[in-house]
Amino acid sequence: MQATYDHQIVTSVTAPAPSVSVRVPAKVNLQLAVGPLRADGYHDLVTVFHAVSLFDEVTVSAAERTTVLVTGEGADSVPRDGTNLAVRAVTALGRAARRRGRSAVRIEIRKRIPVAAGLAGGSADAAAALLACNELWLTGLSMPELSEIAADVGSDVPFALVGGTAIGHGRGERLTAALVAGTYHWVLAFAAAGLTTPEVYAACDRLRAARSAADGSPREAPAPALNTALLAALRSGDPRAVGPLLANDLQPAAVSLLPDLRRTLAAGREHGALGAIVSGSGPTCAFLAVDAEHARELAVSLTGAGVCRSVVAASGPAPGAAILADRRLA
Repeated sequence: MQATYDHQIVTSVTAPAPSVSVRVPAKVNLQLAVGPLRADGYHDLVTVFHAVSLFDEVTVSAAERTTVLVTGEGADSVPRDGTNLAVRAVTALGRAARRRGRSAVRIEIRKRIPVAAGLAGGSADAAAALLACNELWLTGLSMPELSEIAADVGSDVPFALVGGTAIGHGRGERLTAALVAGTYHWVLAFAAAGLTTPEVYAACDRLRAARSAADGSPREAPAPALNTALLAALRSGDPRAVGPLLANDLQPAAVSLLPDLRRTLAAGREHGALGAIVSGSGPTCAFLAVDAEHARELAVSLTGAGVCRSVVAASGPAPGAAILADRRLA
């Protein structure tokens, strides 16, 4: 039986259904190297994922039909139907666990991660739903098994499960843990508008084609390569070494679509950020600070400069998806 989706949440006077709550982090890409377009429509990537302390919370509970309730940051922009990544994750887990129509749940998403911001908020919610339903249903799948399901749901979903800092290959779904010393302090500057991942990749391809036509450079982008100097800097624990090595091949495309990002990035550098980068497909800008106090000062300065919608200070590496409460079915 196929699950149906309903926007309306019905309140009951009976005892609350057994539920599981999971907290899950946003990510920034410390490096995002984008290769040529593949035959399947994706690009080969090499990226360094870094989870930060900006969290969504997802609660799943047993239900007669699958419903989605979203509150918080950008709630009105989050789909409540089968296109929602959390719904897709639950459906995929139900198939893997052969639950045969018993996979309907109520999904409550409390958002702090902005939507369409380059921080993988939708992927984070999918990872949280996977972990929560694995616990709710007593499915007993291991983290590698959940990660395999996650990779089919979305490229960034496996990383949201594990968190920390990791190197991603392929579409970003194949992960290797990265050794990182210390804590890094960030200021995230949120733009007034959002950007979708497909439109940013399309703009990247257009810019590369135009550059190739103009200067005679090879038409196909080179294979992406990991910046080993960045990994060495992360192992040192010195943010001053990390800052200059932040890099994102999608940044020119994001800036071409939202030119105001130039002002945001410039303001962060002017106010002492060690590194300034568009996160993922954007448009969030991530600024690396010296320490927590510097991050607070930088956040105040960016707010005063009026170059973004809002800012938040965060730190990393943060842990991946983690269960907060468990009231499972007996």
